[in-house]
Amino acid sequence: MTPMPEPLPCAYPAEIACYEGSESAVVVRIGSAEQNKFHLEDDRLAREVAVALEFNGISHATLLATPTDLEDFALGFSLTEGIIHSADDLYDIELSERPEGIVIQAQIASACLHKLKMRRRNLAGRTGCGLCGVESLGEVRRVLPAVQARHEWVSTRAILDAVAQLRAQQPLHQETGATHAAGWASLDGQLLYVREDVGRHNALDKLIGHLLREAIDPASGFAVISSRASFEMVQKAAAMGMSALIAVSAPTTYACALANDLNVMLAGFARGNAFTVYSHPEFLISHGSTT
Repeated sequence: MTPMPEPLPCAYPAEIACYEGSESAVVVRIGSAEQNKFHLEDDRLAREVAVALEFNGISHATLLATPTDLEDFALGFSLTEGIIHSADDLYDIELSERPEGIVIQAQIASACLHKLKMRRRNLAGRTGCGLCGVESLGEVRRVLPAVQARHEWVSTRAILDAVAQLRAQQPLHQETGATHAAGWASLDGQLLYVREDVGRHNALDKLIGHLLREAIDPASGFAVISSRASFEMVQKAAAMGMSALIAVSAPTTYACALANDLNVMLAGFARGNAFTVYSHPEFLISHGSTT
């Protein structure tokens, strides 16, 4: 049997650029055809760093994220968490690199800051369930208005086309295999924008931040996510005014209930030529599809 190789060099070189989404590492590859053979190869790993958010100099949350598109993330997170009400409430964003991670320093309207101080909470470690640090059951579900009814239906063909494009527009996932994606598609199924992150909530916040920055009308398309559709993913979509959320994996019961209440068409298992609609199928029209 081939002896084990020498210890690997450090996979996390100190000189790596702070805001890159991946970095190189030397790994030991064991081939399936030659199980007793060891091969040293270069690989790419998705970066996951501590990101702290400060609003007007006050620490609010620390989470783990991929350090790309952090300005979009800060804007999207601020809106979907109810910290701001619109993009106009966020005046400035600065990124500061520290030895322990990255600090996002945001300046928000004084009225928003006052409201934030009234419901301070520690949200450390959000990449898991998305609710870590919530102090009471009453804080789990935010009070949100139902999304306005759609003026145009979403076609089955557009959904299938958008889902088919998602994987090809995930360069970081193709490099590392470790990231989620959230994409925005037009009503004709063209996938226009995609954001990636190790956390599915973060990817959606980044996408929402980009839509806010570009003043994209949430009624002009729909969102596609590479993950399961959890309760908080639906809540974030509704906070943005998205009336259709398409997931490649399954939804949860809480997500379906919230989608029904907030007027969001929720679909899951969107793969190949099929998907399943769990709420508001009346927003869907069949165009050239057997779904």
